[in-house]
Amino acid sequence: MELLVQYRDGSESVGPLGSTMSQGIIKEEILRDDLKYYFMSPCEKYRARRQLPWKLGVQILKIVMITSQLILFGLNNQLVVSYKEENAMTFKNLFLKDYSGVDEDDYSVALFSQQAVYDSLFYVLDQYRQLGRLSVGPISYAEEDGKLLPLVICKEYYKRGNVEPSDEAYDIDAQLEKDCMTHDPTNVSQWKAENVSFFNLEFYRLVDIKITFQLKGINLQTVRSHELPDCYVFFVTITFDNQCHSGKIKVFLDIDALSSACKNWKISGTAQKNTHYLLVFDGFVILVCLTSAVLCTRSIVLAVKLLQRFSKFFRENYNHKVCETDQKEFLNGWYVLVIVSDAMAIVGSILKMEIQAKSLTSYDVCSIFLGTSTLMVWVGVIRYLGYFQKYNVLILTMKTAFPKVIRFCCCAGMIYLGYTFCGWIVLGPYHEKFEGLSRVAESLFSLVNGDDMYTTFAQLKDKNSLVWLFSRVYLYSFISLFIYMVLSLFIALITDAYDTIKVIVLLKGELISHCVKIV
Repeated sequence: MELLVQYRDGSESVGPLGSTMSQGIIKEEILRDDLKYYFMSPCEKYRARRQLPWKLGVQILKIVMITSQLILFGLNNQLVVSYKEENAMTFKNLFLKDYSGVDEDDYSVALFSQQAVYDSLFYVLDQYRQLGRLSVGPISYAEEDGKLLPLVICKEYYKRGNVEPSDEAYDIDAQLEKDCMTHDPTNVSQWKAENVSFFNLEFYRLVDIKITFQLKGINLQTVRSHELPDCYVFFVTITFDNQCHSGKIKVFLDIDALSSACKNWKISGTAQKNTHYLLVFDGFVILVCLTSAVLCTRSIVLAVKLLQRFSKFFRENYNHKVCETDQKEFLNGWYVLVIVSDAMAIVGSILKMEIQAKSLTSYDVCSIFLGTSTLMVWVGVIRYLGYFQKYNVLILTMKTAFPKVIRFCCCAGMIYLGYTFCGWIVLGPYHEKFEGLSRVAESLFSLVNGDDMYTTFAQLKDKNSLVWLFSRVYLYSFISLFIYMVLSLFIALITDAYDTIKVIVLLKGELISHCVKIV
């Protein structure tokens, strides 16, 4: 780095050969000017050669356009998500008997008697039969080739079983069998008479009952946002879960929604016209991102060529190899970040255009691409703030502290993983926050930040005194270790890097002031 700075600033003592006055003096001066120009800020480049900072202008325009595009897509995506969630709630209220409106843990309804199971089972069938008269939304039965797709009921049970709890005896064939039947809502009386035996349930053998059917709906709310409505197919699954055989049957209702373009539609107003405007806007975003990617790629190519000229010159004239530190100065990581963000923005814009044209329905994939590209674009703004000394302190601090922080996190992560596995296996059966590995990791991270401490202690079931005592030792040791030691050391690493950078910047400023006074 020192070699590059000395040569770029015109120092005569760059190597063992002090005499630079030779026949290649013009070539050397051109190289020195190119180096100075390459490391200038956009404003300095404009003052030096009156060359407009095209990349800066394109980046500013891209920030505005990509952010606007993200907001428009986000508002539309919220409508889609709310439509799916509200339909799920509608189906639970329509098809689940005695549904309270709030799910209990991970299930919707719990049944404890045989009569309650039969009532809930036939309630689903009756509600499905009367769907057209019950639902206030645009929901109907699914059809294929003009034929109604029937409701399917499947029960899964042990092949053979005999259980006598009073004698502490059982005889179970663990092989599972599955029996299914279809239900046509247009022929109820004959259907019930033909399938009476199907509903003679032997609960000690029963594992689960699954009811599956398909419904179709239209999301009309998008008309208000000047979007063409989508048609949806809802795959509804209602499960009566008796795997535990504990006397408690859990009822689940899950839906999977698939959207597509409606086949026959007619709409008046400005919906289609505004859709065309959005498609044109997305196309312009793609064009701006392509321009940005080309300009950044060009800058990388020019930087590589300049590095080759610099290395060749020192190798031929000074027999000196440019060190790796100086070579890295030519490779600007910000350009790579911009190119990656441009690529993701282009892919996301194409997906968005396909969604608006009703050719695709990958809202989640499109959201990931657009959201990540917008994140990278805004992070890239830091590059331009880095040209100002006061703002550059943050960038230099992050750059200095990052390697130390990564090494520190690797060491602390081992301890964190140990606590995660230990908490899951010991406290999982007794505490809802420790039921799964991901939930344990999230709970411990919350504790590190001081969240939900009291509830974590209080919610532990104290039915087992040994586990309760272990939980106290476990939680107190984790909180003490990570908050008072690990977190403090983590902050100290960043503070130390900040203090070092601040001293360097201060000394540099004093040196510049001293040179100005001498001049």
